[in-house]
Amino acid sequence: MTTDAAGMDTLRKQVERALGEFVERQLPAPGDPELGPLRTAADELLSGGKRLRPAFCYWGWRGAGGTDVPEIFTAAASLELLQASALVHDDVMDKSDLRRGMPSAHRRFQSLHEKSGWYGSAEQFGEGAAILLGNLLLIWSGEMWRTSGLPPESLAAAQPVHDHMRTELMCGQYLDLLEQAHGENTFESALRVALFKSGKYSVEHPLRLGLVLAAGKLAPWMDELCTGYGTQVGIAFQLRDDILGVFGDPAQTGKPAGDDLREGKRTMLVARTLAAASPGDAATVRRLLGDPRLDERGVETLRRIIDDTGALQECEALIGDYLGKALSALDEAPVTAEARVALTELAIAATSRKT
Repeated sequence: MTTDAAGMDTLRKQVERALGEFVERQLPAPGDPELGPLRTAADELLSGGKRLRPAFCYWGWRGAGGTDVPEIFTAAASLELLQASALVHDDVMDKSDLRRGMPSAHRRFQSLHEKSGWYGSAEQFGEGAAILLGNLLLIWSGEMWRTSGLPPESLAAAQPVHDHMRTELMCGQYLDLLEQAHGENTFESALRVALFKSGKYSVEHPLRLGLVLAAGKLAPWMDELCTGYGTQVGIAFQLRDDILGVFGDPAQTGKPAGDDLREGKRTMLVARTLAAASPGDAATVRRLLGDPRLDERGVETLRRIIDDTGALQECEALIGDYLGKALSALDEAPVTAEARVALTELAIAATSRKT
C-alpha cells in the first residue's frame, strides 16, 4: 500500500493548473465556434491520465537537489501534452473506438461530421482532424517546455534529452506498426518496441530530464540511475500495460475488454504465449489476433491460451524481477532521501496499476 510519499495529489493539481493556464492561451480565437470542438477534444483528453511522466521528471529534479518551484511543474506538465499527442495518433493507427472511457479523438470528429450532415467521408474527416489535433498537441508540448520559466541554461542542458525522447517515441510508433505488419514477433523484438514507444519516454527520459534540469549536466551516476532504475521500471510498466490490454477491467481501463487482441498488438505477453503454445494453440492465436470482429468468446479463447501457456504468470514474475532490479539501482544512487522514497513509491505504482 502506498503512502503518497510521491505527493501525487499535489503534483496532479499543479500539473492540471499548469496545463489549464497554458492551453487557455493557445488557440488563436478561443471563442470561435468552429474551433470549439478542437479545443474541447484537447481539454477532455488532458483532463485524464495518471501524471506519471511529470512525476518522474519532478522527482528527478528534486533528487538532484532542485527546489520546489512552480516552473518545474510547468516543464514537467509539458510531457502530458506529448503523451496526449501520442495517444491521439496511436488511436488513429489502431482504429481504437475509446480512450479513457470516452470516444477516441478520431471517432469524436467522425461523429461531429455525421451529425452535421457535412460532405465527404465522415471517417476520413475524423482521422484527418485527429491527426491535426495530435500534431497541435506535439507543437504545444515543445512550446510549453521552452516557456516553462526555468533558467535558459537548464533548458539548454536538457534539450538534447528532450529531443532524443521525442525522436525515440516516433521511431517506436513506426516499429509498432512494423511489428504488426510482420505478423510474427519475439520477446526481444516486442521489448524493443515497448522500450522505444513507451518505457523510455514514460520513465527513463522524464527522470533524466528532471535530473539534468536541476544539475545542469548529466553526471555518470545520473545515467546509471536512468538506465538501472528508469529502464527497468519502463519495461515493467509496459508489461503491466500488456496484461491490462488483455485482462484489464474495462470499467477501470476505459477500453473494451481485449482491445489489444482486436488491434493485433504484438506485445511481450503475446510473444511469450506463441513461444510456449502448442502448434494448435499457436495457430488459434495467429488466426484470432488482430480480428476487429473478435467477440467475447474469442477474447476468452485467447485469454485461456495465454493463461494455459504460463505466459501470464511469466510476465507477472518478470514485472517483479524488473522492479527488484530498479529498486536496487535506486538504492545505490546518491539522490536525496525524499526523492528515494518517492521514486520507490512511483516505481511500485507504475508497475502495479489497474488502469
